[in-house]
Amino acid sequence: MFVFIVRRILQMFPVLLGVTLVVFLIMHMVPGDPAMLMAGEGATQQRINEVRHGLGLDRPLPVQYFDYVNKVLHGDLGDSIRSNRPVLKEILVRLPTTLELSLASIALTIFLGLLFGIISASRQNSPIDMIIMIVALLGVSLPSFWIGLMLMYYFSVKIHMFPVAGWGTLRHMVLPAITLGIGGAAIVARMTRASMLEVIRQDYVRTARAKGVTERVVIYKHALKNAIIPVITVVGLQFGALLGGTVLTESVFAINGVGRLIVDSIRARDFPTVQGTVLFVSVMFMLVNMVVDILYKYFNKRIELN
Repeated sequence: MFVFIVRRILQMFPVLLGVTLVVFLIMHMVPGDPAMLMAGEGATQQRINEVRHGLGLDRPLPVQYFDYVNKVLHGDLGDSIRSNRPVLKEILVRLPTTLELSLASIALTIFLGLLFGIISASRQNSPIDMIIMIVALLGVSLPSFWIGLMLMYYFSVKIHMFPVAGWGTLRHMVLPAITLGIGGAAIVARMTRASMLEVIRQDYVRTARAKGVTERVVIYKHALKNAIIPVITVVGLQFGALLGGTVLTESVFAINGVGRLIVDSIRARDFPTVQGTVLFVSVMFMLVNMVVDILYKYFNKRIELN
């Protein structure tokens, strides 16, 4: 296990190097001049040139890139052009909010997804199976921002049950978590159903039933444990995406998370913040993938980690 973890960490470096290169090139191809934005509308060309020189944007692109990579290797993600604060500090200030929202959403995703996926698989082709799959299809198809707006309209504007926007209390967390959890739960439910249907047709499941084992034990002890591997993959991808910041949901509910930081930084042409945030999110995503691989081994001892 230790060798596997070390190998995966080492494999992250070339991936992260590629991420920094792609983001760096894309940001420099986007129209606009951050120096002009910082200098202000009425700034002279001389002032704009001074700001550009101070930001190091007048140097050749390869020099800028290698300078950035060198700083990253020393733990420095640079300073934000907008706020002049360290990028890492900007991320860490907003990370707890995104992490809280992600954990609440993924908990709802796992609970609802597994529950309805198991019910649907155990009652295949029944009316309740059809209803669950129709609802799951709607959950996958409907945009998260539309779900958020509808929840906000009915539960905040109409009946005043939850706050319209903001963050800070459990009541603020409910609507954003449901908004994100619905789509994830729909995907997990469909995957759980498909995986369970494949497993419950296996010989060992029929043997367990022939021995007189109760249906509850057959489903939850024998079938689910062997059907959970594909579901873990989906949940891991969902959680990694949530940690990357849910841009639309954070914008709808005015939540100052990592996703909103990325959007605001792109609009302001804040190169260091965009590059640093995307790099940070990439690291988080790869760590989640590593945890998912470890969970494979936990649920199925026959899987070899290499």
